[in-house]
Amino acid sequence: MDVPESGAGGAAAGPNWAEGFPEPSYEQWRALVAGVLRKSGIAEERLAEEPESVLAAPTYDGFDIAPLYTAASPGTDPGLPGQAPFLRGYRPGGHARDGWDVRARHTDTDPAVLRRRLHDDLMNGVSSLWIAVGSARAPADGASARALPATALGEALTDVHLDLAPVVLDAGADYAEAAEALLGAHADAGVPDGRVISHLGIDPLTTAARAGEGPDLADPARFAVECAQGRPGLGLVVADGTLVHDAGGSEAQEIGFAIAAGTAYLRALHGAGLDLAEAARRIEFRLAANADQFSVIAKLRAVRGMWNQVLHTCGVAAEHRTMRLHAATSAAMMTRRDAHVNMLRTTVACFAAGVGGADAVTVAPFDSAVGLPDDFARRIARNTQSLLVEEAHLAQVIDPAGGSFYVESLTGELYRAGWAFFQEVEGAGGAAGAIGSGLLAERVDGVWERRRKDLAHRRAPVTGVSEFPHLDEVPLLRPADPAQRPPRGFAVRRYAQDFEELRDRADAQAGDTGHRPTVFLATLGPVAAHTARASFATNLLAAGGIAAHEPGPLEGAEAVAEAFAASGSRIAAICSSDAVYADQAETVARALKGAGARRVLLAGAPRDAYREAGVDAFAHRGCDAVALLSDLADVMLTDPGTRLTERASS
Repeated sequence: MDVPESGAGGAAAGPNWAEGFPEPSYEQWRALVAGVLRKSGIAEERLAEEPESVLAAPTYDGFDIAPLYTAASPGTDPGLPGQAPFLRGYRPGGHARDGWDVRARHTDTDPAVLRRRLHDDLMNGVSSLWIAVGSARAPADGASARALPATALGEALTDVHLDLAPVVLDAGADYAEAAEALLGAHADAGVPDGRVISHLGIDPLTTAARAGEGPDLADPARFAVECAQGRPGLGLVVADGTLVHDAGGSEAQEIGFAIAAGTAYLRALHGAGLDLAEAARRIEFRLAANADQFSVIAKLRAVRGMWNQVLHTCGVAAEHRTMRLHAATSAAMMTRRDAHVNMLRTTVACFAAGVGGADAVTVAPFDSAVGLPDDFARRIARNTQSLLVEEAHLAQVIDPAGGSFYVESLTGELYRAGWAFFQEVEGAGGAAGAIGSGLLAERVDGVWERRRKDLAHRRAPVTGVSEFPHLDEVPLLRPADPAQRPPRGFAVRRYAQDFEELRDRADAQAGDTGHRPTVFLATLGPVAAHTARASFATNLLAAGGIAAHEPGPLEGAEAVAEAFAASGSRIAAICSSDAVYADQAETVARALKGAGARRVLLAGAPRDAYREAGVDAFAHRGCDAVALLSDLADVMLTDPGTRLTERASS
C-alpha cells in the first residue's frame, strides 16, 4: 500500500529498558523455539530453517498469522488521524471527545412496543436508531408482517428528537415507501430539511443478493438523489459487507465486496446527478465485528485505506476521501445455546470495533439468535457500549493499536487480500455483476465450506457449544424475530448451527421419552489413567446433546462387558491412557461388541489394530465431531434401546 510518511519516527525517545542486558537476536529466539518444539515430537526437517512456521496460524485469505512480529515485520506507515490514507480514521481528533455513535437495532413490528423501546434506548445511552421498516401491504403469502409497516413509522418515532437522534432505515425492497415515511416524520416533527441527519439505508445489492435476484441500481440511485435535494445531511445508501461475512466469507472478501459495493453506488449516484465527492459523502459502509479481536481492528483500518485509494483514483480531493463506517456485531458468531456467552463475544467485538475506529457501533443483544430480544438483553447491549466508552475510556486514545507490529502487518495483509478480491469483483462486472453471475456466492461458499470443516473438527471452537457445552441448560425462549426469516439467496450461516441442530435432536428425544441419549464410558484402569480422556469424551458427547455414563475404574474386558450390559446403552467409548490401551484396548473392544455394542469408540488416535478388534470410530483432537456425533445420534435415536434412567427407575 502506497502511503505517505507520517513523521512518527521523530518522537522523543523513551527509556531504554534493555540497557545493561545483552541484546537478544531473532536467531536466538528461533533456536529456543526449535528446542521447545523438538521436545514435543515435531519432525526435525520442519525445524531446520524456520521452526516458528510450525506455530503459524493459516487464515482464509491465503496468508498466515505468525507467532511473533517485530520491527522488521512487513507493515505499512499508517499516517496520522485525519490524513490520507485514513487508516487511523478521518477525524483528526478521533472520537476522543464524545465517543462513537452508539446505534441500536430494532425489528419490532408493533409501533407501540417499538415506541417504548426507542425511548428506553435514547434515555439510556443510545445515540442513533437502526430500524427495520417494510411495506404497509400485507405479505402475499399471508404471513405476519416482516417489519414495522412504513405507515406506522411516524407513530413509533413520536418521542424521538429527530434533529438530535438520527434514524437509519433497513427497508430492503420497500426503501421508497420507508424513506417517504421517515422524511414525513421529520416534517411532522418540524425538523427543517437542512437539519435532517438520518439515513435512508438504501441497499439494492444486499436486497437482491438475499432474494436471489439480479440487482438494479439505477432506480434506487435516482430516488436517493431526489430525496437528497435540499437535505445536505441526509445519508442515502449503505455498502454492506456483512452480507459476505454472515454467509461465511473471509475478512478480505468482506472488505473487498464492501469496497466494490461502495464503488457501484458511487457510480450510480454520480450517474443520477451527484458529483463524486458529494456521492461519496452520502455512502455509509457497514462491516461485521466478531470476537476475533485483531482481525476486526485490522480490517476496519484496511478498509479505510482501500476506500481512500478508490476515491484518489477517481480524482476526489483528499479532504473528501473520508469513510463513514458502521460496525455491527456479527450475527454469524451468535449462538442459541448457552446464549449468555454471547455477552462476552459482543463485548470483545465492540472493543475491537471501537479500537479499530468505527464511527458507529451496534451491539446485538445476547438473545438475538434465539428470537426477538427482550428488554434485559437490550439493556445489557446498551450498557456494554456505555461501559467501554465511559468507564474503560476506550475512545480517549485515537487508534490505540496503531504502531503495533502485529496490527500494522495484519492491516497490510488484509488490504492486499481485500484489494485483490475487489479487483476480481470489478472484473466480473462490479458488485452487481458478481451477484448476478453467482461469482460472489461461489467464492463465499468456498470459504464457508473450509470454515464449516474447521468448525466441525473443532479447530475453530465455539465456547458453550462445541467446547464446554452446558448439557443441562434450559434453552431460552423468545418470540420469533420477523427479521430472521430465511432468505432465498445469501443466508446467515451461524458458526454454531451444525452442533445446535444435533443438540435440538437429542433434546427432542429427551423431551419425548424423558431420557437423554447416553454413551457408556469404558473407563479402564485407575482414575489417573482414564480421567483425561474420559473428560475429553464427555465434553465431545455433550456438544451433540449426548450424556456420558461413567461407571468408575474398570479392570479387564469381562468387567467392562458386564458394566456395559447393565447400563442399557447401545454405544460405548473406551477411555484410558496409551499404556493401558496397549494391554487392553483390543480385548475390551471385542468384549463390548460381544455384549451388543452397536458402536464402539476409542478416545485416542486411530490405529488399524484397534479397528480390526472392533473399534468403529476414534474420538481425538481434530476429529470430525459433527460427523461422529451425527452417526451416534442416528444409532441412538433410531434404536434407542434401554436407557440408564429406565434401568435406574425400575
